[in-house]
Amino acid sequence: MNQSKIAIIGLGYVGLPLARLFATKYAVVGFDINIERVKELKLGKDSTLEVEDDVLNSVLVDENSNHKGLYCSSSISDLEGCNYYIITVPTPVDKNNRPILTPLIKASETVGSVLKKGDIVVYESTVYPGATEEDCVPVLEKVSGLKFNKDFFAGYSPERINPGDKLHTVEKILKVTSGSNPATGKKVNDLYKSVITAGTHLAPTIKVAEAAKVIENSQRDINIAFVNELAKIFNLMDINTHDVLEAAGTKWNFLPFKPGLVGGHCIGVDPYYLAQKAQEYGYHPEIILAGRRLNDSMGDYIASEVVKLMITKDVPIKNANVLVLGITFKENCPDVRNTKAVDVITSLKGYGVNITIYDPWANEEEVMNEYQLESTQKMPTRKFDVLVLTVAHKEFLDLDFNAIVNKNHVIYDVKNILPTKIIDGGL
Repeated sequence: MNQSKIAIIGLGYVGLPLARLFATKYAVVGFDINIERVKELKLGKDSTLEVEDDVLNSVLVDENSNHKGLYCSSSISDLEGCNYYIITVPTPVDKNNRPILTPLIKASETVGSVLKKGDIVVYESTVYPGATEEDCVPVLEKVSGLKFNKDFFAGYSPERINPGDKLHTVEKILKVTSGSNPATGKKVNDLYKSVITAGTHLAPTIKVAEAAKVIENSQRDINIAFVNELAKIFNLMDINTHDVLEAAGTKWNFLPFKPGLVGGHCIGVDPYYLAQKAQEYGYHPEIILAGRRLNDSMGDYIASEVVKLMITKDVPIKNANVLVLGITFKENCPDVRNTKAVDVITSLKGYGVNITIYDPWANEEEVMNEYQLESTQKMPTRKFDVLVLTVAHKEFLDLDFNAIVNKNHVIYDVKNILPTKIIDGGL
């Protein structure tokens, strides 16, 4: 097993932690088409903050070798000689919420160009059941000229990375594995088992493993949609939703979900992959899509609630100065992928207010490139008419709110982390 040479395709939030972990025992080539990302990693810096600099530096090797360690590259030729290829590229949706498999197909083409007999290709990207064998494997066959399950083999082991979580790191999360035949499944499982201290679960087929992953986040999405709907109902009744959830949570089997914005690379995306495949089989999923619609509506809902509070407190709406606290998709993490804080901002702009975005974690250039929005990592010194906290960054707990709001103001707390006495509303 230690003679294995592993290629990790995609060095983002999923690929880099995995590459770092495997590099403690194996020779690993980390491949990414983003040249600047590779340059950054070669210098021992990770802008995603998933791998600490000292940890990253401890596994880096200067050149591609057969000894254990991580070599980062943007050159396809450096992938030659590997016998395991693990693909960890994004699987987003388009503006109509249809799955985009382009990164997965391109990565498969890359691997296919260096694939040789006996190699195993493992996919970690979240997909609908069947994508590995029906969409990706044909690309590998076409580009390589090799025959599936005769010359090369495939596996699927869904990623379970939680960006920004320093407690549940990749090696501490139980890993689901699978293979295109029993022998390959055992090899894939043994490979992951050698580095995952939490253990592994070998699924009987690739499709089972794909389905298991996609329902994990669909289940969370539906549960959050339920408490978001509760928040809308209880707000109408002037009942504090979090007080209700705290009381209900005293029952041993009550599920502890909280209302909020549902974005990111998984929960806000994965249900659409399952829904798409279900529709191809002639079934229109009702609960899954209803949950998605409700969660996707929360940005507009929050903006309208803020405006209602402004009217109630006689805060003029047109040209009001609004400070939005947080643009990332979750707290204490620089990840801005599919952040639903943008929905709140877009809706508020529709009312004619002036928006300032403060997020000490978000890369300003990335926010501009992704959403064409200006943001700042430095706390503005001016005062505002409205504050909307959308992300529970730890830095926001230490703010002196009296110093940053006008005498007549509105403070809306989406995440319920601020003292009740200073807020005017929230979910």
